[in-house]
Amino acid sequence: MTNFVESDERRALRRAVADLAAKYGHEYFVAKARAGEKTDELWAEAGKLGYLGVAVPAEYGGGGGGIGDLAAVCEELSAAGCPLLLMVVSPAICATVIARFGTEEQKRRWLPGFADGTTKMAFAITEPDAGSNSHKLATAVRRDGDEWVLSGGKYYISGVDEVDAVLVVARHVDSTGNRLLPSLMIVPTDAEGFTFRHIPMEIVSPEKQFTCFFDDVRLPADALVGAEDAGLAQLFAGLNPERVMAASLATGMARRALDQASEYARTRTVWDKPIGAHQGVAHPLAQCAIQVELARLMTQKAAALYDAGEDRAAGEAANMAKYAAGEAVAAAVDQAIQVHGGNGLSSEYGLGALLAASRLSRIAPVSREMILNFVAQHTLRLPRSY
Repeated sequence: MTNFVESDERRALRRAVADLAAKYGHEYFVAKARAGEKTDELWAEAGKLGYLGVAVPAEYGGGGGGIGDLAAVCEELSAAGCPLLLMVVSPAICATVIARFGTEEQKRRWLPGFADGTTKMAFAITEPDAGSNSHKLATAVRRDGDEWVLSGGKYYISGVDEVDAVLVVARHVDSTGNRLLPSLMIVPTDAEGFTFRHIPMEIVSPEKQFTCFFDDVRLPADALVGAEDAGLAQLFAGLNPERVMAASLATGMARRALDQASEYARTRTVWDKPIGAHQGVAHPLAQCAIQVELARLMTQKAAALYDAGEDRAAGEAANMAKYAAGEAVAAAVDQAIQVHGGNGLSSEYGLGALLAASRLSRIAPVSREMILNFVAQHTLRLPRSY
């Protein structure tokens, strides 16, 4: 994207995904979530049609596109009321990392499944005592002959109950017990010594959150993705797409909230006039619309930079996009509820279900405060505060 206009192919992709999502919609998504079920039908159809694999290299069955194409899919599903959180993790982080750094054997094994949606993989980096400090990760991996031995734990890991494997960030430990650089290990969910426990959440979502435990899990040599000493550089090559996708998930939710609020403001009549004719209603919605469009533009910039191989610039733009989208969706959902009055929190209108999810966009996968730290240090070159 060089002229602020998406390609004809990208716009056609958006229309096709929107048509698919309209067959399911918010009612389907919420019903599945409240029943404790998964959105398997939507995921399977999106995979069969190639939408989940648009960014997987063509030689492995994917569409050969970039993260911008996958982000467009994510945004359109979200805008239709089906924000699939696992899209941020499985095809965006895990498939991207394996496509960029995996061995040929790993690519042949995993990427075709990512391409058609038959493979799902979770991503595990967060730890209770490390917070946002990836330098303090305690989960460790050590060599034992021809195998790896993984020990430690992770928490707030999405979708572990519905995936084939988890891509785990762990620090290497040498023979003397010294902790070295982190790297990425593929851990099958049925591996001996790997257990997980559900974390109850107030968010209405089919994807659940889990605490994971790795009790001396033995893994084959080819469980390692990329170089043993790659460190954070390889890790963040996977996290930039995560931020782009999280921003798209958020702007999609924001678009849905604004569309619904605008329709209500056009049709809800009080004192013989639609409430949308009043500036007290119209101006806050217009401000939200501006915020959303600015966030979408920065998200497209971040995706374009990443797809062009500009990892450093993409990191800056992806963080800004994630921040802008989180603020935009929180404001849009809040204002949409306000426009609806009491109806805004009724089950009939479905906005209440968006409230916690929109608020989460300011926290995960990276908090707004850590993004501000990043921008202050790297963009403004201010002294590091932590």
